[in-house]
Amino acid sequence: MRHGGKVLIEQLEAEGVDTIFCVPGESYLAALDALHDSYRIRTVICRQEGGAAMMADAHARMTGRAGVCFVTRGPGATNASIGVHIAQQDSIPMVLFVGLPGRDVEDREAFQEFDLRAVFGSLAKGAEVVSDAARLPEYVSRAFHLAASGRPGPVVVGLPEDVLAAACGESVVSVRAARPADAAPTPADMAELRMLLAPAQRPLAIVGGPGWSAGVKAAFEAFCARIDLPVGTSFRCQDYIDNRHPCYAGHVGIGPDAVLAEAVKAADLLLVIGARLGEMTTSGYSLVESPSPKQKLVQVHPSADELGRVFRAELPVCASAGAFVAALSGLELPRNAAWAERRAALHAADVASRKPQPTPGALKMEQVILNLDDLLPEDAILTNGAGNYAGFLHRYFVYKQFRTQLGPTCGAMGYGLPAAIAAKLAQPERVVVALAGDGCFLMNGQELATAAQYGANVIVLVANNGMYGTIRMHQERTYPGRVVGTTLMNPDFAALAMSYGAHGETVTETEQFRGAWARCVAAGKPALIELKLDAEALTPRATLSQVRKLGERGL
Repeated sequence: MRHGGKVLIEQLEAEGVDTIFCVPGESYLAALDALHDSYRIRTVICRQEGGAAMMADAHARMTGRAGVCFVTRGPGATNASIGVHIAQQDSIPMVLFVGLPGRDVEDREAFQEFDLRAVFGSLAKGAEVVSDAARLPEYVSRAFHLAASGRPGPVVVGLPEDVLAAACGESVVSVRAARPADAAPTPADMAELRMLLAPAQRPLAIVGGPGWSAGVKAAFEAFCARIDLPVGTSFRCQDYIDNRHPCYAGHVGIGPDAVLAEAVKAADLLLVIGARLGEMTTSGYSLVESPSPKQKLVQVHPSADELGRVFRAELPVCASAGAFVAALSGLELPRNAAWAERRAALHAADVASRKPQPTPGALKMEQVILNLDDLLPEDAILTNGAGNYAGFLHRYFVYKQFRTQLGPTCGAMGYGLPAAIAAKLAQPERVVVALAGDGCFLMNGQELATAAQYGANVIVLVANNGMYGTIRMHQERTYPGRVVGTTLMNPDFAALAMSYGAHGETVTETEQFRGAWARCVAAGKPALIELKLDAEALTPRATLSQVRKLGERGL
């Protein structure tokens, strides 16, 4: 029988979907039945809906197409909501399909029933429920258009069980793949940009957000080199510019280098392409003030709704990053000696900021990251969730190519491993490394079973300092010495990895890392290295004791 589930999967095939991530549920059995016969779509079964949604998010980042996730009603949907939040804050196209109770029991608080539109209305870009199997192609097409258009984001589609099971005639046909519109700058926009840039003495570009690619990155690097324009990357977008490029000024993320932070504040013109200039990139809106920045702001974003939402720009440009960077090729500006001098100074300051600052303990996280930078090929993909361990990665690793960094700007813990699995499945020829803290890893550590099941041979580094380090840092600064709720008792992570069928290593000294790494590479299966760190090694710049003393002094 051709049922609604078959119509749904046919439309996903028409959209070009090649992979879905899911945790099965009885509410969408008809869709699973249709997947049984699909030779175009690979079904990846995950261990928890949050991990599945994160994998869909990461798949979208790696492919440039909307990631797809299937979960069941109630508990499944709410578990998946973390992935929806990540995709929303990071402007990642994703479509989450949620199986729902049949319409015959609607509004009775039936088993696992919930109000999908109300729950996801503030989390997602769109949330709809299909009430007629014949309209499934229409709803799916709309979801893919919405997910990818303007500012991309997640769209949630509810699928009542009886709608999926309903018989459908041959008159219900698939819609051609979504074709979202692309916004481009006008000639007047580019003329005004030239008028603003030409007299500037301290211009700075900041890049981030959606719409970038390896080609866009290369074209923008060429533009910056032509006019000596220094450029910083927004929070967790360090791979948008080759960090070795002479115009690269550094990462405008959490705790930016002091020279770069001052350069942002002192800029007389900020050219912001794609980035929303969120709280992390602006250091709590102190580097760029809202709503009226002290700098002349040129903000380029694919969604008109984002322009003027937080900052009043001198020149708002509604355009995708690709279209805008393409237009820059025709922008002629004379070389400026002051720009060249400032560009060189900022790049030199960024290089100097990567000089390792020794941390306490026999195993030094800064040296682990420097070893990775030396050992990994230029196209290796590094993923991370949230925690102070990520500060070492952001400070010391040199990103060379586009889409070698996957990290959630919303600061979600547990993202690293699911993202690494999705990246490895999308591009199995590349080396993929997931970094996690001890608390971060155990949010989704069970997905190691998924990695083993599908041969996603990722390498996971677990930075174990026995605590929720970021929260301890804030705790010690605000309530020094009053430790509660941040201490962890952990398993043997290497043994845990082996129980999932992965290779496991434990490293307690810096000198042991390269040998452990070599064994992981040679293992031919997923692998994990537990890094046993001194609890004093709290951040790249300060020890636990130093942070506590600052708190005691009220600083």
